[in-house]
Amino acid sequence: MCCVVYFLMIRTDILQKFICLLACAIIAGCASSGPSSRDLLSAAGKEDAEFLVVDLSQPSLDLVASWHDPSFSAVFGDYRGPKVQKVDVGDTVQINIWETGSGGLFSTPSVDRSGLSAGLGTSARQASIPDQVVASDGTVNVPFAGRIRVAGATPVEIERQIVKRLAGKTADPQAMVTLTRNMSHSATVTGDVTTGARVPLSPNGDRLLDVIAAAGGIKAPVHESFITISREGTSLSVPMQAILANTRENIYVRPGDIVTVYRAPQSFTAFGATGRNAVIGFDAGGISLEEALGKAGGLLDDRTDPNGVFILRYEDISLARKFPEIPGRFLDASVVPVAYRLDMRDPTSLFRARRFQMRDKDILYVSTAPITEVEKVFRLVGMLTSPAVTAARVTNDF
Repeated sequence: MCCVVYFLMIRTDILQKFICLLACAIIAGCASSGPSSRDLLSAAGKEDAEFLVVDLSQPSLDLVASWHDPSFSAVFGDYRGPKVQKVDVGDTVQINIWETGSGGLFSTPSVDRSGLSAGLGTSARQASIPDQVVASDGTVNVPFAGRIRVAGATPVEIERQIVKRLAGKTADPQAMVTLTRNMSHSATVTGDVTTGARVPLSPNGDRLLDVIAAAGGIKAPVHESFITISREGTSLSVPMQAILANTRENIYVRPGDIVTVYRAPQSFTAFGATGRNAVIGFDAGGISLEEALGKAGGLLDDRTDPNGVFILRYEDISLARKFPEIPGRFLDASVVPVAYRLDMRDPTSLFRARRFQMRDKDILYVSTAPITEVEKVFRLVGMLTSPAVTAARVTNDF
């Protein structure tokens, strides 16, 4: 009780000095929610700056909108390969042989091809050789004809070899070769598909979506799916949405290709003076800056610096070179950190926000207005000193 009475007897001038000291301490220790627009511009203007600031004007927006990630058609082309299939090592072939007359090499009777005896009293004899996998030396075994090299030959060419080997050993031999399992002319489909498999390719060629469909199709949502093609030491990933949007990306698959489907949900991070500070998913094949601002809860009227809406990302050097007056220290890097700035005080910025497309792992940062920090200080000082001031006034009146 004595302590309370003593506190209430503090003189007003001493209390005022205490309030001033408290306010100074709050101002010194008050932390901002992030760098201000002025801080970012100042850091980017230094000689050793580690990032670029690019205003989203009409020219810069055109550059960003016209730039595209590497595509299947640009890297791999659209070559479908030869239409004639050739047998190779690992393939499986079926061989059927016919001969005329009785007492031949192959004695299994078959239905007469004319339904009669052809007026000769004889019928055709037919034999089916079990399916054979082409050996590592490129040959298969044909009874009475020996080992025949089939690797690199078409089914028609193999038929001619068999007939030639059997000539003189049986009456009027005929052969038919069928490629039942074409493993050498196939592509491997794996990853987030219904059934991973080696998919044989048809002579006319199969496009990328054809072989994925043959493997049962993708399991993940389209806007979260990516497809990687690995071919002759080169691998490239493209969003599934890009293939559906541009038919040129649905390229022909070549033998030996490895097609991998994987799920990678896209997101961006929003923080600063927005209604929602969080990692936010796209929930679509692609979203614009306008939609991203909406998902982030919009701009806070009482905190936002309208000149400080930034999108931070790493840009490929091929795009960064197109920006005017890019410092030479960035030209040797493969990617350049860029902060795109949008001035929301300009009415045209709303249309530019709709054209600007967000990318995976972008950072949407909205800086606070300078006056906001001053308002924070006054609010804190008022909350902390209001009870003490009231008590001092009561004491002085007493």
